[in-house]
Amino acid sequence: MSLSMFQNSSLQVSDTYVLGIETSCDETSASVVRGRNDVLSNIVSSSLKLHVPYGGVIPEIASRAHVESICSVVDNALKVAGVSSDKLSLIAVTQGPGLIGSLLVGISFARSLSLGWKIPLIGINHVRSHLYAAFLENEVSCPFVGLVVSGGHTSLYNVKNLGKEELMGSTRDDAAGEAFDKVAKILGLGYPGGPIIEKLAKTGKPRAYAFNCDCGSGLDFSFSGIKTAVLYKTKYLKKIYNDISQEMICDICASFQYAVVNDLVTKCVRAAKKAKAGIIAVGGGVASNGSLRDKLESAARENGFRLFIAPKAYCLDNGAMVASLGARLFEAGISKKLLKLDPMSG
Repeated sequence: MSLSMFQNSSLQVSDTYVLGIETSCDETSASVVRGRNDVLSNIVSSSLKLHVPYGGVIPEIASRAHVESICSVVDNALKVAGVSSDKLSLIAVTQGPGLIGSLLVGISFARSLSLGWKIPLIGINHVRSHLYAAFLENEVSCPFVGLVVSGGHTSLYNVKNLGKEELMGSTRDDAAGEAFDKVAKILGLGYPGGPIIEKLAKTGKPRAYAFNCDCGSGLDFSFSGIKTAVLYKTKYLKKIYNDISQEMICDICASFQYAVVNDLVTKCVRAAKKAKAGIIAVGGGVASNGSLRDKLESAARENGFRLFIAPKAYCLDNGAMVASLGARLFEAGISKKLLKLDPMSG
């Protein structure tokens, strides 16, 4: 079945069952979504524990883990959803950006299913799927300003319509999630850094140290400088006190998180005002941070914006956001068949 035949059929989006496959980094995930956002299953197998000893994701280890788990993950997603392959209307797979080896596993597997089951296949941009994850439990209302904040991406978009996402600002160096990981490594807290720093920050003083990550009055981000500031502050404290106490570590975590969250929220509001958008949508792994969610909600109330943040279950990489965006693109008639293997194009 060609994609054009699929789009010209009388099938309504509410009747569609979409299989979403996500393998851009270290999570192997598959999900079945009915319609736009009725998530029937969302299975995630993470290889995180394999990367912990190295303090970051090792591409070769990640791709091998995908090969080992993708069959069972997809099979489980279909079983949990109670949907057989003959009921599927579309397969959506993350096409990029991401780790090339990891993407190849997902794309190759999805292609095989598409050919074997004679089901249309489309490639989905990983960053944009995070953006629309904020609408998994709601309907999309354009225009809106979107913030994607994760381990690999920190970007602001002016979304005038589905499929028309204009980049307004992005990080000039480290992504926010990457900065959390590196600061955690500096403090000897382990990997991944986000959850650990958030936990310790709860007992620390957010203004104990004057960290700053603002890179000007524009909409770009920079998190490399604050990471270096934490490094120098940590070295200084160890030199003065011969060691760094748990209280100091908690204060550093709180001060670091406070500065990063402030910068993200400030620029998100600034972007919404510039775009004259009444809605802000936020997605990505860092969007699960409680402090960020709270401050975004407060800022939205103060400035009169409607705020949609991806549910915590869909902040990290998952197949549901891929399937949901695939369904929305299909309904809008702007989805494209995956004609060539180009993992870096997205």
